[in-house]
Amino acid sequence: MSNLPPLNTNTIWAILNEELDDATVNQLLWHYLGYRYNPSTTQWDTSQVAPEWHNEYPQPPDFIDSRPATVKLTRSIPTENKQLLKQKLGFKGYKIGEFGPRQTRRATAASWLLSYLQQNSEQIN
Repeated sequence: MSNLPPLNTNTIWAILNEELDDATVNQLLWHYLGYRYNPSTTQWDTSQVAPEWHNEYPQPPDFIDSRPATVKLTRSIPTENKQLLKQKLGFKGYKIGEFGPRQTRRATAASWLLSYLQQNSEQIN
């Protein structure tokens, strides 16, 4: 997972526009949640994962495939950051009839990552 794209607004847009594959979106989420894969032990190191995630997901979940994991991700976004996609990026959402659960889950991933970025850097550009 060392060749992940940088966490910036270009990456967020790439998630929303489906320019990044689902595996990369999951890997970004896992990385910023603290999951680290150790190839020498072929095990996940969860020492950096918050207890509320580690207890429920000792292995990183597939956020694109798992509604419960995505719901938990949504609930973990601070209230003041829930509209960042709209406020900071001008994202208007997907058009009716042009999206399904997969796009909704990708938008949740993008929203969570943008919230993470907002909380951990001075400004979003």
